[in-house]
Amino acid sequence: MFSMIRIMLLVWSPWMAALNPLRSDAQAVPARRTFDNVILPAMEQPDSSEDSAESRRIAPIVIGFVGGSVNRDGTPHPEIQLGKELRRRYSSGVYLEVFGNHHREAAHRQVLQWLDTNADGALSAEEKRQARVIIYGHNSGASEALALARELGHRNIPVLLTIQVESIAKTGHYDGSIPPNVANAVNFYQPDGLLHGCPAIAAVDPYRTKILGNFRMNYSDQPIRPGDSSWFARLFIMSHIQIEDDSHIWQQAAALIDEQFGQPTATNPAQAPND
Repeated sequence: MFSMIRIMLLVWSPWMAALNPLRSDAQAVPARRTFDNVILPAMEQPDSSEDSAESRRIAPIVIGFVGGSVNRDGTPHPEIQLGKELRRRYSSGVYLEVFGNHHREAAHRQVLQWLDTNADGALSAEEKRQARVIIYGHNSGASEALALARELGHRNIPVLLTIQVESIAKTGHYDGSIPPNVANAVNFYQPDGLLHGCPAIAAVDPYRTKILGNFRMNYSDQPIRPGDSSWFARLFIMSHIQIEDDSHIWQQAAALIDEQFGQPTATNPAQAPND
């Protein structure tokens, strides 16, 4: 009797499957978006309510640091203007904030908060793995950018890119050494005057960090008209002022950020002057 039932099931199963295309193991699984080249809005939630908080894709993070005694609300300065341009490009698709160069710890706390998707006060290995962080800075702000990258490295948080423009090391800082948690790093500097930037950056671990370039800028042949500055600055640190107002550098910075976030760009950072 059982043998006869078994034979009937074997015979009828293929026919029943053909008549029932919606059985659970034949259902089409909806395609999920891949995120390699997509910028998600910062607050977008996953499609399924059953997904855990850690499975949500964390939006890219951009942190900027202004130089000297510049207030982060000082809108004419290029560090702030770059932040505004990135906000325009990516809308709510990135977490972005520009800090004063004395507020590194506030920037550090902000990055940790953004990465903590489940708000449990601790970063899991998955939350760290998803981190896509870019840090840029000018003058002493560039020194702070590297200091923040090192702090994130102490927590095993990767950094996609650091951008240093005319980096002036703060006391106790060394702005020429790129920590191994940084995947890519670039340095723009000029060598003239009383104040001049770090001439060369190098990777602590060349197998983990790619130095995109140490680009030496020269303004003797093609000077740039600086913005509002004192007579002392114009007399003794003219080149130091000009590199800040060099729009070409900030365009290169924006292009590098676009590349890291998978956005097409017509600007090749390798074309930056290096003479």
